[in-house]
Amino acid sequence: MAHRAGFVNIIGNPNVGKSTLMNAFVGEKLSIITSKAQTTRHRILGIVNGDDFQVLFSDTPGIIKPAYELQESMMDFVKSAFEDADVLVYMVEIGEKALKDEAFFNKITNSKIPVLLLLNKIDTSDQQQLEEQVQLWAEQVPNAEIYPISALEGFNVKEVFNRIVELLPDSPPFYPKDQLTDKPERFFINESIREKILLHYKKEIPYAVEVETEEFLEDEKIIRIRSVIMVERDTQKGIIIGHKGSALKRVGVEARKDLEKFFGKQIHLELYVKVNKNWRSNQNQLRRFGYNQK
Repeated sequence: MAHRAGFVNIIGNPNVGKSTLMNAFVGEKLSIITSKAQTTRHRILGIVNGDDFQVLFSDTPGIIKPAYELQESMMDFVKSAFEDADVLVYMVEIGEKALKDEAFFNKITNSKIPVLLLLNKIDTSDQQQLEEQVQLWAEQVPNAEIYPISALEGFNVKEVFNRIVELLPDSPPFYPKDQLTDKPERFFINESIREKILLHYKKEIPYAVEVETEEFLEDEKIIRIRSVIMVERDTQKGIIIGHKGSALKRVGVEARKDLEKFFGKQIHLELYVKVNKNWRSNQNQLRRFGYNQK
């Protein structure tokens, strides 16, 4: 039987729904989702298998103009998404009129591979606005197939997935058929903790945070995890911990619940906070955390 396989890379501005879409395709919560920009920092692979296909979805950071070293590295992940894609998924949302980076936009409009332009969040629009937006994007990206969708509500997601499979090249699978992602378990622990910080802290705090899991011990019934939350300044450490440790405890309780669902086991989670001065601008620290992989 013929088998199709290929890389399908999802790009677009921050907060257009890329992570929601990938999680909908994969059927698992691999990418964290919050209303804050720059939630996704890495390029995350989600693998969907069928008898005669394997789709390798990549969720990428939202396209921004980088202000410091960490953001430079995030945009490198986006650039790499152009290099190995068999199908490019360009996501926009209702009301959007342009990509923030002209160079990326030119790459999309001059792409030699199939481009699917997904107009997301149509559940927030009316028919007239939808028709106007479809016409606008058809003019701006004439090489794309346009699909109005709602990633959150699941509208048209299956139709887009079926079209993606049709566009894949004939190829054997790249990964074992029972594999869900290319990331290790510790990555998802770190991301789950970071998601709770994005949800519960304001201003600069979530962007100054990185999480590192130092211990992962799995028994038959329980997984014992010790993770460290890195911040850049002592004042940030105090805010993360909160009065008598209350803020840190809330992060731990909520992350533990999510991790118990993800792993299907009881979780014992210990959290600590350390200061790692200016890690976002330190090349060695960024490499340590999985950025700057060039």
